[in-house]
Amino acid sequence: MKFDRKILPNTDSIQNFAKKKRPYEDEINFEKLRSYRLNRVRKELKKQDLEACLLFDPVNIRYALDTTNMSVYNMHNLTRYCFIPVDGPTILYEYFNCEKFSSHLNLIDEIRPGITWDYFSHGDQAEIQLKKWTQEIEDITNSYCKNSKRLAVDVINGPAVAELNKIGLSVVDAKSILEQARVIKSSDELQCMKAAIEVAEIGISKMRNELRAGMTENELWSILHKTNIDHGGEWIECRLLSSGERTNPWMQECSNKIIQRGEMVSFDTDMVGPYGYCADISRAFVEGNSFNDEQKELYQMAVEHINHNTELIKPGLSFKEFTEKAWVLPNQYYDNRYPCMIHGIGLCDEWPFIKYPTDGGQREGYFEKNMAITVETYIGKVGGKEGVKLEQVYLVGDKNLELMSNHPLEKI
Repeated sequence: MKFDRKILPNTDSIQNFAKKKRPYEDEINFEKLRSYRLNRVRKELKKQDLEACLLFDPVNIRYALDTTNMSVYNMHNLTRYCFIPVDGPTILYEYFNCEKFSSHLNLIDEIRPGITWDYFSHGDQAEIQLKKWTQEIEDITNSYCKNSKRLAVDVINGPAVAELNKIGLSVVDAKSILEQARVIKSSDELQCMKAAIEVAEIGISKMRNELRAGMTENELWSILHKTNIDHGGEWIECRLLSSGERTNPWMQECSNKIIQRGEMVSFDTDMVGPYGYCADISRAFVEGNSFNDEQKELYQMAVEHINHNTELIKPGLSFKEFTEKAWVLPNQYYDNRYPCMIHGIGLCDEWPFIKYPTDGGQREGYFEKNMAITVETYIGKVGGKEGVKLEQVYLVGDKNLELMSNHPLEKI
């Protein structure tokens, strides 16, 4: 049974209530933003000679249709998805009884109740539900995929792939398609990113001002999360904040450890802020703001690393050439290196992900105008006491990089 709903762009909805505006809300053309992103998805599908994609990843759904609902929950439960044909109506399959929540979005042509087949929701009825879902996918692909039996899907489990194969559909990877679609940012996307970065930097400033010996890492980290929610942000992907000896090696998430006098505190925001865009900024502070000699050396090396790599980048530079010319991490720090030197940024960490040479850093691709990237480093000696994490956000401009993250580095 179908529950098709034709969406009227200006229909009255639950969105009509008094609300506080998010940063730059009046400066963003949301219809233009949405059209740009959906067109980018369809363009990439055409490049791969595909007629449609089926998206489950909440970040990809957000990019394609600008609709969001219980995103973190739906990252591990396949209960909400959308169908994007190159030619034909977009269809959102919504979580139970939530169809009306996206009815104001003009690029969603139909909203249908999502058919789910997970064990959590259906137990011993899961297999029956999977058959229903497969029939639904067969119906829509028969209608809108006339010339191909290839369907791009981003996230799906093994039983679902097997059922699609039984009806003659070949599943191809949609994640690479969406990653390529998201590479080049529109002017409205950059305004969204500006808003997220501004909110993150309000939080970073508060964290620096509130940092005191005696508080826990969790208490310090909570300042960023509260600031984000207060300003219309959404979630934080990681909890990467550590202090003292927990800063080396990197990647330890924050804890109830009590911060001591003079300790290094390093963190990475990974903050999904207003409009769903990510502010990915790393900073390192010292409790009491007085760096000792060892801390100064670590910090200065991190700044040198960032500055050297930043000066290399311009439109047209290949990732391979960048990797060959990038700052050389000294041997005593190398085994503690960060997983990448550069990655793209948008709704989350995005392609490209440029690694160190020994990790396969040479890969095809070029820096292009209007790519948003982060340049980052971790400096911590193997077996050392502390470490420094720094990361800046940049836009690839006409000739070189334009800094988007503005919270000042430490003066030491």
